[in-house]
Amino acid sequence: MMNHVPHPALRPERVGDLSLANRLAVSPMTRVSAAADGTPTAEMADYYRAFAQGGFSLIVTEGTYTDTWHSQGYTNQPGIVTDAHEAAWLEIVRQVHDAGASMILQLMHAGALSQGNRYRDETVAPSAVPPRGEMMPEYGGHGSWPTPRAMSQEDIDRAVTGFVASAVRARRAGFDGIEVHGANGYLVDQFLTDYTNERDDHYGGTVARRVRLAADIVSAIRAELGPHFCVGIRLSQGKVNDFTHRWAGGSRDAETIFAALAEAGASYLHIASEGRDWVETATLDGGMTITGLARKVTGLPVLANGGMHDLDQAAMLLEDGHADVLTLGRGALANPDFPRRLAQGLPMAAFDHQMLQPMATLSNARRWRQTV
Repeated sequence: MMNHVPHPALRPERVGDLSLANRLAVSPMTRVSAAADGTPTAEMADYYRAFAQGGFSLIVTEGTYTDTWHSQGYTNQPGIVTDAHEAAWLEIVRQVHDAGASMILQLMHAGALSQGNRYRDETVAPSAVPPRGEMMPEYGGHGSWPTPRAMSQEDIDRAVTGFVASAVRARRAGFDGIEVHGANGYLVDQFLTDYTNERDDHYGGTVARRVRLAADIVSAIRAELGPHFCVGIRLSQGKVNDFTHRWAGGSRDAETIFAALAEAGASYLHIASEGRDWVETATLDGGMTITGLARKVTGLPVLANGGMHDLDQAAMLLEDGHADVLTLGRGALANPDFPRRLAQGLPMAAFDHQMLQPMATLSNARRWRQTV
């Protein structure tokens, strides 16, 4: 009789100073279920606690806005800029910790892709370039994106200050780390992207200059919170409003970006792949995968996202050295107990598009908890 070999995702791992019981994490997913003033709710606590109870070793929150100026992207998006925000997150983190998981707060500035800012009517971006595509109706938007105002140095300094102040609040709220949202077309990614960044100062031009804002934010948070607090950053080539975008310089751009963020003090890189065919979308010129290159260039732990509920693909990523930790979005929504199902050899529930709705996800989590 052959011994059952555990899936490699069930092995322990370290990310910075965090010791994880397995290599399965919940990916940040916009839920728009906070109160109108950005305060996290009891329903959000239920939602996050369910993943911890289901065996995920790490949970990365939804993008959380960082200032009362231009960072908020959606109506009912949570913030981390007031004492009430901080107190509500403190209770959520406590419940997640009590259920056995670590928790990282993703810090987000929407920039030009804001469609629900309660503080300001205007949007800002590196340059006054209208975003491609249209607003997302599932998050309350409609029609074309407005043309943003190009940010001044004062605007940029204010944005960096907001990230740092929010990171300080996150640590006080008990989070095990923070993740800078530098992906998917939001502000940090807008600076990184050639066609949204037309600046001719030290934030524009070559990719080495376009990555400067991301590096400045990571460096400033690291300086404020010290060498041991976990400070990650999420990157992607594609965007919520431009799924097919790829870095023009391919692997050369990737190497420049990854090296700059490692030098700035990042604890890990979280790289989102586009689509379910991870091998196709993550492969760079020369055949190396984007996550594998990130590990090679920086020596940092790399979190990989994109179709990781495919168990064969997940095993291949880990065993062949493409990533250290896998982050699940839709697979986690369908299976809040994904790690436990995997450990016990149980079938996984299929994803349904309705699960993207916050209340549907909450109901799914509640139904699961009634069975354990």
